[in-house]
Amino acid sequence: MAQEEIIFPNNIRNIRLANGMKMTELARRANLSLSAVSKIEKGVRRLNQKQLLNICNILGCKLSDIFIKESDDVASQWQDEIKRRLNDNENSGLKIFGSGLRKIRQQTGKTIAQAAKDAGMTLSVYHKIEVGQREVYQNEIEPLAKSFALNVETMFDKIAALYKSGELNKQISKVKERVKSVLVPGNPLSGIDMHGSLYGAKLYDNARKKLVPVFGTPAGKAIAFKKSDKTMIVAPVSLEGHKSIYAVVPNSKRLGGFIPEKSYIFADIDAAVAPGDMAVCIDADFNTITEDDTATAQIVSVRQDAKGKIYGQVSSPDEKIIGKSMHKVVMIIME
Repeated sequence: MAQEEIIFPNNIRNIRLANGMKMTELARRANLSLSAVSKIEKGVRRLNQKQLLNICNILGCKLSDIFIKESDDVASQWQDEIKRRLNDNENSGLKIFGSGLRKIRQQTGKTIAQAAKDAGMTLSVYHKIEVGQREVYQNEIEPLAKSFALNVETMFDKIAALYKSGELNKQISKVKERVKSVLVPGNPLSGIDMHGSLYGAKLYDNARKKLVPVFGTPAGKAIAFKKSDKTMIVAPVSLEGHKSIYAVVPNSKRLGGFIPEKSYIFADIDAAVAPGDMAVCIDADFNTITEDDTATAQIVSVRQDAKGKIYGQVSSPDEKIIGKSMHKVVMIIME
């Protein structure tokens, strides 16, 4: 029986257990089958962006917490399993077969996408065969040969000849060298390993581009400002990918009620403020605020005094606010 490929090693199980949550509850709340959640936790099932974000919300964790770090126990377990599979595959000849297949493809001038399509396989499956990380079933051999206009016997003869000539050694060595690393977003090693890192890093990056951290929520007469990405929301399309954007939930009463309570105000750290703008005014230097700090913020109208000094004005009650950081409001989304 073919082994299930570990394609997305993650910390979901550890986070779930730390929250005292049963797998059945996570499955119910995520609207997934128990089998699907089990496979996701084992890393043998992919997650799309929507599922990933939903699971983060359910578990109350950051997006980055899902991805394993080098110090995590699951990282060493995953590396050991990958190394074991590499040895198994090398001994069974899968690496030689895959390297030979890649050489034949290169000689015919086909892209990996074209070869996968002609063989009736997904790009992911075909790629795993080429790098020797997936068993090849009997009913797949003939389609692979036909994709290169060969019969089965001729294909095996070509691979055997390539192996004997030593032309496959370089490719096989490259495959071995790429067995590194763990799934750590931002880690320079992530994305070079074909056993899930590329998938995981892209998933993280794509999901992160569509999200904006919520730094502020109402607290009394002000907004409690905390520079953390624990709470994130989907960014309006026009703001996707802008790393300098964050959101706050306005204190509606403080603003005279002209912005509904269920709203998000998006501010741009890098945008210059000018009189007439609306801004998020913070009582601390934004650049020195750490994830453990909580500052105080207000939504203000930007004004200028007689001396040309910029300050913030809260409309209700009429109050002058001079903060240490002021970020221009670029969008308001009302739910």
